[in-house]
Order: sequence, then structure tokens, then C-alpha cells
Amino acid sequence: MNRRGRLGSAALVLTLACSGCSGSAAVPKSATSNPTGPAHTALPIRPQVGGSAVPTALLPGMPAPLSPTDVWAADRPGLLAPAVRGIPERIYVPNSKSDTVTEIDPRTFKVLRTFRVGHEPQHVVPSYDLRTLWVNNDLGNSLTPIDPRTGLPGRPIAVRDPYNLYFTPDGKHAVVMASADRQLVFLDPHTMAVQKTLPVPCAGVNHADFAADGKTFVVSCEFSGQLLLVDTAGERVLRVLRLPTRPGKMPPMPQDVKLSPDGQLYYIADMMSDGVWLLSARQFTLRGFVSTGKGAHGLYVTRDSRQLIITNRDEGSISLLDFATHRLVAKWRIPGGGSPDMGGVSPDGTVLWVSGRYHGVVYAIQLATGKLLARIKVGNGPHGLAVFPQPGRYSLGHTGIFR
Repeated sequence: MNRRGRLGSAALVLTLACSGCSGSAAVPKSATSNPTGPAHTALPIRPQVGGSAVPTALLPGMPAPLSPTDVWAADRPGLLAPAVRGIPERIYVPNSKSDTVTEIDPRTFKVLRTFRVGHEPQHVVPSYDLRTLWVNNDLGNSLTPIDPRTGLPGRPIAVRDPYNLYFTPDGKHAVVMASADRQLVFLDPHTMAVQKTLPVPCAGVNHADFAADGKTFVVSCEFSGQLLLVDTAGERVLRVLRLPTRPGKMPPMPQDVKLSPDGQLYYIADMMSDGVWLLSARQFTLRGFVSTGKGAHGLYVTRDSRQLIITNRDEGSISLLDFATHRLVAKWRIPGGGSPDMGGVSPDGTVLWVSGRYHGVVYAIQLATGKLLARIKVGNGPHGLAVFPQPGRYSLGHTGIFR
């Protein structure tokens, strides 16, 4: 949830038919715990038969995918790009309430350094070319660059309201999620000079992900419970979808967005609906909902592209969802409670690193078992931490969306 609080707009209530998914999932080796609560409700999911994940016509300038059936195929362990080889693996933690960034050595679980940045840093974002990490100083109206080879910060660049930061798949533009200003701001990806400002018809733009062909992307609007479909090259809003209020829940508050490996669905974390929405990437219509846990927030894909990791911030748990069946296959609770927010998966795929937003810590969680490996003290309000480097040829932004 953004720091600015909820707006008072009421969400439109839609009636959804209830149905479970047919069939049963084989539990992967990485899922050793049983989930609790209903696995699936709302609209039935009818698999789309035929075709491939990636259309033949791509956004001009976008690198051709490694696989026609898996948009995350470049994220396998060991597939480090030449630009990041030799860079030491680090965990970069923006402490929103301390105005600092903490760096952690993942091999020793030790803090290496903490340094000051601008006011209220929200996310640490790898650049498209993987050469720079950008600290989003939201209320400081600036971006602080970090050199990942040294771990040291550089001179901040003035950018207004940078709550979150993304990059188009062709590498031509950075896109600032200007939450308070109700804008998407397209920038030069190197100098961060403004190229175009796009007002949006919603409140609280915060997270996004791009279609398999790169031609469109979906943006979540947390304060108005809406989703936007945006034309990447045209830099315009194509469609707006308001999420329904689920029975017995508060109006929706969509957070992280993640595309399925086959490119057919977007998963939308909703921290007030306590789960993830399934959105058709082709029709931009809802196709279902999966209850995952209270305060569903961050979404991450396992290195084998088989499971979606969901952080349930308000109940201190992590859920695993099987992409093939859309069912939960595991749920792990952080011992003693916690507030898992944003993070990333280790390069070898064995550890989930995630910030403890309300506890001033970072959690290291073993993905094979759900075991808590470490709880590391950092600053106040740790938020969008980045694991870097990671496999992948280029970054689409946020805390690390690599393809």
C-alpha cells in the first residue's frame, strides 16, 4: 500500500459466478506445505488452446524471446547477461521511513553498508541495460543511481513523484508511476529527461507488467481499484477496468502485476481482496480470482516458470500458486509473524528475499521448504528491495522484472 492513504471513491460491485477449477495439481518438490483457505473462487477459468506465448509481431526494437511458450525463459539459473558478469550479488533495501538504502551480502546475511538517499525511497529498480540501479525517492522527487559494481550511490537526478519505475521492452523509454500526480511519465532511460506526460483516469498508479509482444502493458491503480491497459508505442490509455468488490471485503486495492509464462493471463495482487485476480491478456477481462492470504501484495515467478510466489503482507505468509492449474500448492507463515512486502528471487532460485515492511527487517526464505533462513535488521519501513544481479537479458523495471 502506498503511503498516501486510501481515496474515498467507491468501487463498482459486480456479481461473479462461483466455480472451482477442474482437475488436481501435482505438488512440485518445492511445495511441501499445504495451503489453507479456499483455493479458487469467482469466474471459471477456461484454458486457451493453441497458439504460443509470444506472437510473431513484436514491439519494434524488442529483443526476440528465447522461447515461444515461456516469457520467463531467460530467467533460468546461470543465464546472466554479459553486462552483469562479475558483479557481486547483493540485496539492496530502500528504507522508506529512514531515507536510506541498506546493502546485504546474501552469502553471509550481513549488512555491508547503509547510506542516505532522497526522501522516502520506495523501490530499487535495475535499469533496462542492467548497468545502474535506480532508487525511487518518491517524496524527494529524485532518482539516486547506484553503481552495482561498487555498491556506491551517485548524484541524484531530479524526477517528480517517482513512486515506481519501469522500462519499455524496446529500451527506448523509462516510465515513472507518478502516483500522487495521477500520471505516467515517459522519460529518456539514461538521462531521465521527460519525453511525455500522460494523465491517467485513476488514482494511485503503482505497478505494471508488459504483454508477451511488448505492445501493451497493464497498470494497477491502488486507490481507485482500477486497471489500465496502455499502448506502449502510442503512449496512451486504451482501456480502463474497475475491479469488483468481493463479498465481505473492502473495496479492491490492486498492487503487483505479473504475466503468466504462456503470456495469456496477468495475475493482479489485491491486498484488500486478499488474493490475486486473473486477467485475460488478450481480452482485458477478468477470468477468475484465487484467495491467497490477507494483504496479497508482491508477485514473483520461480526460476522454472512453474509457480507464482505471492507475499501476503497483512498475515505474514507466503503462498505458492501453480501456473498450470491456478491452484495454491503451498503456504508458509513467517515464524513469530511478519509483514512480507516486496523483493525477489536469488539468482540460483533457492531463496526468496523480501522486505518486512512493518518490522524493519529483511527475510530470507528457502523456497524448497519455506524455512526462514535469516531475519536481518535494516532501517524503518523497508519496501521494494532488489536482488541483483539476476538472470535475464534486460530489465522491465520495478524490483527486477527480467526477460
